Amino acid sequence: MALNANHAFEDLGETKCSIAEKNCTPARADFLKDLLELNGYTVVIVKSPPPKAAPKPAPKPVTEGEVAPVVEAPPPPPPPDTFTVGVTDLMFNPANVIYNRNLKTRDGHYVTPDYWKQKDAASRDEEWYWNK
Repeated sequence: MALNANHAFEDLGETKCSIAEKNCTPARADFLKDLLELNGYTVVIVKSPPPKAAPKPAPKPVTEGEVAPVVEAPPPPPPPDTFTVGVTDLMFNPANVIYNRNLKTRDGHYVTPDYWKQKDAASRDEEWYWNK
């Protein structure tokens, strides 16, 4: 168990892993797997457990002479499939590898926070204030 949420560990399948991200979509899991394997990490992906269902609200009390309406709500849609992405290197910490510039993309640029979050399609090396 991690001391804080920034460096989480779990057993994914039979392997102890450092968690890269939880509850991500299949497309996000594929993106992270490709990026992390490109940088030399062994990636483990498992399906996340479904979220716990909220308790049903209690029915309103019916007074004498009233007829309780019978309304059946449609069943809720099934929750989307989500995945947990882990890395077998227990020293892995997503914040550290991004901000220490330890990850690179296929074209050789450093991974930026926006690229990691998939807000930016291409990772551009930023000009750091101490390089000016």
